[in-house]
Amino acid sequence: MFRPLSAGLAAAAAFALTAPCAASAAAGPSPAGSHGGAPAVVTDVTLPAPALKLVQPSITDDHGVRLGGMGSGLFPGDRNGEFWMVTDRGPNGQPTVDGEKRRTFPVPEFNPAIVKVAVERGKAAIKQYIPITGASGAGVTGLSNQAGHDETPYTWDGRTVLSYNPDGIDTEDLVRTRGGDFWLVEEYGPSLLRVSSKGRVLERHVPRGLGLTGTNYPVKETLPAILASRQQNRGFEGLALSSDERTLFLAVQSPLANPDKKAAKKSRVGRILTFDVRAGKVTGEYAYRFEDVATFDPKAGGDQSEMKISGLAYVGPGRLLVDERTDNVARIYEIDLTRATNLLGGAYDDAATTPSLEALTDLTGITPVAKSLVLEPNTVVPGLPGKIEGVAVLDRRTIALANDNDFGLGDFDADGRLIDSGVPNRLVVIRLPRPLGR
Repeated sequence: MFRPLSAGLAAAAAFALTAPCAASAAAGPSPAGSHGGAPAVVTDVTLPAPALKLVQPSITDDHGVRLGGMGSGLFPGDRNGEFWMVTDRGPNGQPTVDGEKRRTFPVPEFNPAIVKVAVERGKAAIKQYIPITGASGAGVTGLSNQAGHDETPYTWDGRTVLSYNPDGIDTEDLVRTRGGDFWLVEEYGPSLLRVSSKGRVLERHVPRGLGLTGTNYPVKETLPAILASRQQNRGFEGLALSSDERTLFLAVQSPLANPDKKAAKKSRVGRILTFDVRAGKVTGEYAYRFEDVATFDPKAGGDQSEMKISGLAYVGPGRLLVDERTDNVARIYEIDLTRATNLLGGAYDDAATTPSLEALTDLTGITPVAKSLVLEPNTVVPGLPGKIEGVAVLDRRTIALANDNDFGLGDFDADGRLIDSGVPNRLVVIRLPRPLGR
């Protein structure tokens, strides 16, 4: 089990735990329809990428993979320049083997982790690395949970089936309470987890009827059953916490496969939920209208399924930032839930309802969340990698963004060593021309 970084890595690893600041990009023009004016880049740094065996010595063979994926989630730390981040399930791929796509886990022992990063004197450094564990202290891993519900896990070459692990989580966002605990969302269930300051899972909330058993921590079926119809690898992707710490906001990455995957691929309707922390239950469910991919990202070839929500951040009562993106384009919207229709417990939570919420092209009778464009990061930071997944509000005029670099996963050579993609993890802080929550 990994501790806060100290003597455990020693001087031999020190070089891998700091990275020079990337050149700050000049602020570009403000996108049409935004808050107006010109955003300015405050900080642009590349995150450290030590070998996986340095951060998790229990790994037998890291196949040359380095730490990455830390931009899957982002939350402000207690001090200026500090951030809490979270990896996803770890390095994984989807090669075609014997005519079928297979989900591969090159380093199946990898354990998702919460990471504290500090930006100091133009460099990013890892200050704390907290593996996520079960009650026994064993790592949860990032492996698929259930046959039939999740993708079959394979070794790096897609030839050997790995065992399912009900403890496994595909973490995608996090928040931290003032008491030091964390809440995280993940994609398999999809589920919401409460995790101690030391990384131990205290409870996992999953959709009713999921039937997840054999876990090394408590599981509670408190979420709407309809959420279990999430598309593969498209579960919960965004999480935010209200300033009074009473309400969590959860976003499903893509439209549900409801009634089927065909409907999901064409749908422009997603779901955002509210969860009462004290009561331990969902209190709201709201329709989110995705942009038309044809105008949002012409390079996507009209494939609406490329549209995703990849991050949330709290702005004020009923107001959130949403990171809506494809792999080529990201836009940050401010949304308002206060006048949106609460669908919780209604017809659209029933899988028998026809047409389903996801199949609707006309939302007459349903008021989706209101949204307005705040920022198009790609126009402000030239060369910013795709897959912007982390978003955090530092103050009403300043936000931070981070990308998921998929652990640099590219191809593997004949010996099973990674040929790194060369895509870094970057963290960018941007000053907005006007305050949020206007």
